[in-house]
Amino acid sequence: MDKLVIDGGRPLHGVVPVSGAKNAALPILVATLLAPGEHELHNVPELVDVSFMLSLLGRVGCPSLVGLGGSPDRVRLDTTRIAFCEAPYDVVRKMRASVLVLGPLLARCGQAHVSMPGGCAIGVRPIDQHLKGLEALGCTFELDGGYIHGKVDQLVGADMTLDFPTVTGTENIMMAAVLAEGVSVIRNAAAEPEIVDLARFLRSMGARIKGEGTDTIEIDGVPALRPARRPYSIMGDRIEAGTYLLAAAATGGDVVAKGAPVEDMGAVIDALRETGCEVDVDGDQIRCRRSGDLKPVSISTQPHPGFPTDMQAQWVALMAIAAGESSVQENIFENRFMHVAELLRMGANIQLNGNTALIEGGGGLTGATVMATDLRASASLVIAGLSAEGTTEMLRIYHLDRGYERLCGKLESLGASIRRLPEDTPVVVGRPAQTTAAV
Repeated sequence: MDKLVIDGGRPLHGVVPVSGAKNAALPILVATLLAPGEHELHNVPELVDVSFMLSLLGRVGCPSLVGLGGSPDRVRLDTTRIAFCEAPYDVVRKMRASVLVLGPLLARCGQAHVSMPGGCAIGVRPIDQHLKGLEALGCTFELDGGYIHGKVDQLVGADMTLDFPTVTGTENIMMAAVLAEGVSVIRNAAAEPEIVDLARFLRSMGARIKGEGTDTIEIDGVPALRPARRPYSIMGDRIEAGTYLLAAAATGGDVVAKGAPVEDMGAVIDALRETGCEVDVDGDQIRCRRSGDLKPVSISTQPHPGFPTDMQAQWVALMAIAAGESSVQENIFENRFMHVAELLRMGANIQLNGNTALIEGGGGLTGATVMATDLRASASLVIAGLSAEGTTEMLRIYHLDRGYERLCGKLESLGASIRRLPEDTPVVVGRPAQTTAAV
C-alpha cells in the first residue's frame, strides 16, 4: 500500500497532456462485444479501471493486447467469440462500470449473468433505470444471490422515458438498442460528452443513432455490427483536464492542459474565470493563470452541460482557499461530501447543511495526514495539499489509480513536490520546521 507525500506552496507551471477519458473508454471497451472481430482503440488511458474492464472482457472470452506499436495507449480486442455470459462478483465488485456488460451481452448472446456493481462509496446509485430500459426492449430479469440474470429472445425497439438522466443507464440501453428490431427512443437521456463519444464509436461499427448529446436519443436497430474499419481514438478526459486547471488556480500557477475536450468544459471554464483566473482557449488547449487573490464562486452540480459532479470535490478544495463565502450544492449523489472531513483536518472552514457545503475561505490550509475516500475526493486532497503550507501525507491513494494516469509524474513535470512512497515510510507532516538563528 502506497501513500502520497506533498510539500505544498509551489505554484504549478507548464504544459500537461490530457489522457483519454476513463468514462468514455470503459463503455467503448464494452461496446466492442457487439461486433465480432478485432477492434483497435487509441488514446486508452492506463488506469486500474481500464485494466479491470479488460480483465472482465478476457473472462467472457475476449482477449486484449495492450501497447500496440510500443504505444501503451493503443489496445486491440478480439471479440470474435464470447465463451461466457457472466460477469462475476470478484471483478464487478471492484468497479461499478462493469454493469455496462449487461446490455451488450443480452444483445449479442440473448442472456447475461452480472453481479450487482460496486465502485466508489458515493451513494446508492441504483441500476433500476438500466433494467427498466432493457425490459422495455423485451428483456426479462431475475435477481438472485447478488446477481442479475437476464435473458431475451429478440430485442424489439421501444419508446421509453427514464426517471432521471442516468449516464451508465443511457449507455447500457443504447448498446442493446442498436441491435434491436425497429426504432428505439430514449427520453430524458443523459447528455454527457462520454455518451456522445460512445455513439460515435457505435456508428463507426454500423449503428444508426441520432440525438446523442440531447435528452432524446433515437436508435434505428440493425441486424448486425462489424468492427470499425479504422482505429477509434477515445476523447480527452474533461475531468482530468479540469483537475489540473484547478490545481493551477489553487497554487497561483500557470498551466496549459493540452488535448482537452474544450467544447465540453464550458461550465468549469466559466466558473474558473469568475474566480479571477485568466483562462484562455486555443484549439484543444486550455491555459489557466492566477496572479491575484481567488474570488469565491458558488456552484451547483447538474447533469451536462451544467457543472459536473465529478469536479465538485476539487471545487470545494479550491473554494477553501478563496477569500470569502461560497457554497457548493451537490444534486447528483447523496453521499459525496466525504472529502470535507479531511479538508477540515487541513484547516478548512466548511459546514455541511444537507446537500450543500458552506465554505468560509481565505484562511489558508496547512499540511496534515489525510485519507482518501473515493476517486474525486482523492483529487480534491491533492489540490489542497499542493496549495497548503507544509507537508501533506495522503493515505489510501489507490482510488487515484482508478482515474488519473501518471498523476505524480504529470504534477512533477509542472514543478510540484509530490512523492509516492510505501505507506509505512516515516514522514513529518504539517508546517515546515521553524529554525532559530544563532545569537
